[in-house]
Amino acid sequence: MSRLVLKKRNRRQPLIDRRGLSAIAKMLLERPRATINSLAPTWQACIPLAALILLVSSTAAVAQDAPTVESLAETTSTLQVGLDTLWVVLAGVLVFFMNAGFGMLETGFCRQKNAVNILSKNLIVFALSTIAYWFIGWGLMFSDGNPFFGTAAPFFLSGADNSPATGDAYEGVYSAISWAGVPLAAKFFFQLVFAGTAATIVSGAVAERIKFIDFMLFSLLLVGIAYPITGHMIWGGGLLASGGFWDFAGSTTVHAVGGWAALMGAAILGPRLGKYNEDGTPNALPGHNMSIATLGCLILWLGWFGFNPGSTMGVGDGSAIAHIALTTNIAAAFGGVAATFTAWSLLGKPDLSMTINGILAGLVAITAPCAWVTAGAAAIIGLIGGILVVLAVGFFDRIRIDDPVGATSVHLVNGLWGTLAVGLFAKGPDGTLYEEGGGPLAGLFYGGGLTQFGIQLGGTLLCGLIITVLSAIFWYALKAIMGIRVSAEEELVGLDIGEHGMEAYAGFVKDATGAPSGVYTTSSTSTGIAGNPN
Repeated sequence: MSRLVLKKRNRRQPLIDRRGLSAIAKMLLERPRATINSLAPTWQACIPLAALILLVSSTAAVAQDAPTVESLAETTSTLQVGLDTLWVVLAGVLVFFMNAGFGMLETGFCRQKNAVNILSKNLIVFALSTIAYWFIGWGLMFSDGNPFFGTAAPFFLSGADNSPATGDAYEGVYSAISWAGVPLAAKFFFQLVFAGTAATIVSGAVAERIKFIDFMLFSLLLVGIAYPITGHMIWGGGLLASGGFWDFAGSTTVHAVGGWAALMGAAILGPRLGKYNEDGTPNALPGHNMSIATLGCLILWLGWFGFNPGSTMGVGDGSAIAHIALTTNIAAAFGGVAATFTAWSLLGKPDLSMTINGILAGLVAITAPCAWVTAGAAAIIGLIGGILVVLAVGFFDRIRIDDPVGATSVHLVNGLWGTLAVGLFAKGPDGTLYEEGGGPLAGLFYGGGLTQFGIQLGGTLLCGLIITVLSAIFWYALKAIMGIRVSAEEELVGLDIGEHGMEAYAGFVKDATGAPSGVYTTSSTSTGIAGNPN
């Protein structure tokens, strides 16, 4: 039986060579029907598809015009706006995520029985901030007006605006922020998360004894009225902006403002039960979960890379973003190390809570000067911030200001320090970090004398005066109308049960009384409680 031998085709040899294709083409032209009928069915099926491809490609080739200089410029501009908008929104999302960091930090630093209350405040505060800032805050802060607040479009983001146009091409009522070449919605979102941060700062300082409803109302008043007034003076083209005051990302505008409001709240509320003895010496009321407090610190550190670099509100060539990220991180690192060793020398042990607050102190301090100082200056600013926060905690304890998380020490003290640091360490508009008009005068240590320092000092103190007065009015009004502090019994049991009717750790063992030492004046079965200052 013979075998059928098949000749193998060379893999490089086409099914139909060029001569074959030419012959088929010639046959199609001379005898189309006969040629098509002579082809295999699979080849016949390809003819309609080939004709469709030829038709579409020919139409596209005819319809597409050759690019012009104008069309290329328009495409480049559109891509630039899109890239800048993406950066601003992503940076805003990082700042928004800082709410989780504040929630974790404050909850960990406070006692178990108040965890739900603190988490609730940190969650609701951004929702309230969104409403207040959209309703009136944005308009007061950024619409054209007088040196203290905007008047052109005070409500609902409603003013005329043709963003992302900038410079002479801009037509609208938000001229103070028209330098940012992104849509109005992106500008609003980024500024909103800053306003929410200022309100969140207050939460920690008044923790463990404030009524939930009063905190909500104060947040609305702060974000809707007080914060926008000082914000307009600095970033909205108002009094301080025209006077040469500079605050790149908000050491005063956000942190010191939130710190002043927090200080007034803590002072008017009074200390927690059992915090101070009769002779004024403080008792430790340790937080219940340092793990989530540390997680909160790391989240905040991460969020600051949106807070500071995002304040460029544009990508540019990327050099400004990279420089600001560098100075931000260096200040945080030096702040954490400085606070650790300062606390170690004063307390005999390296205190984790001080390390956490030292990192945050460095971040707050570098927020104002981050774009205008060198990396070496950032290290000094962060180092001093870390030392200051430890000393400030002791100072506020000595004057009986009870701040459970150290918010005033971190945000107020280092917000002031960071603002003043601009007048000491600003490189000056020499073309290396920024051009003329793009930042402050040279600081004291760079040959600029005390001119910029004096402007910074006067500006931050003026903002402090305004916020202190407005905050005091708000707090005392709420106290007179509703009372701002929970009852002594409720404070002992915990605000989770008294204010929210639930526990953060249901089923976990906890302190049976919830009372610090020295609080009870009678037996443990009595309701006699000492020292409710409300």
